Amino acid sequence: MTNSSSTSVNAQQLTSLRLGMGCWAIGGPFYAGDEPLGYAGADDVQSLAAIEASYDAGIRLYDTAAIYGVGHSERLLAKALAGRDDVVISTKFGFGFDEASKQATGPWIEPGSVMEQLDGSRKRLGRDVIDLIFLHVNTLSPDEATPLFDVLDDACEKGMLRSYGWSTDFPANTEAMAARPNFVAVQHAMNVFFDAPSMMGVVEKHKLASFNRSPLAMGLLTGKFTDGQPMAADDVRRNSYDWMDYFKDGKVAPGFTRKVDAVRELLTTDGRSLAQGALAWLWAKSPAAVPIPGARTPEQATHNAQALSFGPLGEDVMAEIEQVIDRPPEGEPRER
Repeated sequence: MTNSSSTSVNAQQLTSLRLGMGCWAIGGPFYAGDEPLGYAGADDVQSLAAIEASYDAGIRLYDTAAIYGVGHSERLLAKALAGRDDVVISTKFGFGFDEASKQATGPWIEPGSVMEQLDGSRKRLGRDVIDLIFLHVNTLSPDEATPLFDVLDDACEKGMLRSYGWSTDFPANTEAMAARPNFVAVQHAMNVFFDAPSMMGVVEKHKLASFNRSPLAMGLLTGKFTDGQPMAADDVRRNSYDWMDYFKDGKVAPGFTRKVDAVRELLTTDGRSLAQGALAWLWAKSPAAVPIPGARTPEQATHNAQALSFGPLGEDVMAEIEQVIDRPPEGEPRER
């Protein structure tokens, strides 16, 4: 086991990292019954090379979850980052799974299970201390979540955990927990297609770090998809979950190619790629923004990291994007 220091991780340290690597896609296949929950095409050799490439390109933040690949994503990070104590790894808890069958078994939110889940992540990651852990269950009420965070506070006191947060799209959830001294970050959906002003208002009020989930809209903001394009049979985007706005009935949702085309020229300002521009849009929205795009190959990982060299989009470009983007109102909070 490594990373034995019990020094806390605060929001300012997290935002200073600016960009992370999301590690859902490298976890490989896992399922809820017959429904795929992983991304298709993961290959361990390529995944390990992607982590290595991201590190070589300057990335020092890696975001995963116990459920990704039913533990496999955490194990890959342990292998790739062994002995590298200059990285921050965030993981998530709250969903049960069976590694042998690769089955997700649903929410696992009994307070008595939290230490067991934390210890499982510590072992899979090969780290004495977890830098940051998010409650992964998006829709719990604050009353339901409070006993879980109480256990995490105990873990912080015992030196097993440095800090925690919540992966939730509900600003009221974040507001309810923001005053807790070990609560430093919220992970939530935000990208060019979905601005999140209510959540960002809470983030900035309490000086939290904002981990931007789906910063590339599950791949749409790479520009590689067309309207109606079918997804592989073993890909999570094959499903039609209510929270999955960008893919429906196993295909790219109608209208999103047009949305990409409307902002393509603006996002690619100053030589950026479309994906790099989408990351730059987030940095321009707030200094608290920390996008965590996924990558399955070293080329993707390096390309994402190169967005750092361009920095945020300029104010004039941001204003033009708001003139042309077909973005619906934020609406009532919901799982995304």
